[in-house]
Amino acid sequence: MIKNIWPDRFLLKGKISVVTGGTGLVGKGVVTGLAQAGSKVIIGDIDKENGLKLEEECKKNDLDVTWKKLDITNLSSIKTLINELIKIHNKIDVWVNLAYPRTKDWGNKFEDVEYNSLKKNVDMHMNGYLICCQQIAEQMKKQKQGSIINFGSIYGIVGPDFSIYKGTDMTMAAAYAAIKGGIINFTRYLATYYGEYGVRVNAVCPGSVADKQPLEFVKNYTMKTPLKRLGTTEEMACPVIFLASDAASYITGHILMVDGGWTAW
Repeated sequence: MIKNIWPDRFLLKGKISVVTGGTGLVGKGVVTGLAQAGSKVIIGDIDKENGLKLEEECKKNDLDVTWKKLDITNLSSIKTLINELIKIHNKIDVWVNLAYPRTKDWGNKFEDVEYNSLKKNVDMHMNGYLICCQQIAEQMKKQKQGSIINFGSIYGIVGPDFSIYKGTDMTMAAAYAAIKGGIINFTRYLATYYGEYGVRVNAVCPGSVADKQPLEFVKNYTMKTPLKRLGTTEEMACPVIFLASDAASYITGHILMVDGGWTAW
């Protein structure tokens, strides 16, 4: 008799998941997706108003989602959340780094960006991911299992095509490329460092997600994408669910492009 293992391995029943930046555009999709797959999900975010709003909306749909305050730029905040969850659940199975902290001058031309701004953005975003990974990986090491999923970007892999921004006020920040490139290779580092303890570390690299962008940008972007469209939040969430599940138990150190083929050209 053939053992039917597939449905259960793709589900997240009994798992405890944390999503940093869970109130954001993609974050909401990841939070609800993980919860719909059966996980108890903690929204780790500094945005209390939208965090509680999302929690309430999820609970109305019978999804096990709770907001907890988390500042990824603050080591004490990270430790406090992890310790609190361990006391309650005795484990954390999945940690998704999706927070997107940035300064008010984000998006300035590279030649106009001040040194202190560059330092601050790298410190908040990339180093925020690093300290989250440091703390949660050590906890997962004790558990001898766990899945960390970092969010990179197509622009951590390839250089920006600035022509797609013509006719709009949009651009791609220089710090973003440096930060996401660093996060991507740091993901590989963690995969090799913690692999022997059963801790898996992967990255998801999205392309552009539909968010009421200017029509000129949408036109330019879709022309350069093999699938000829922008992505959706659901399409960003599904790869996270897979990497969080036991169906991906032999996958670590992988950089998963979710970009409609953008980086295939």
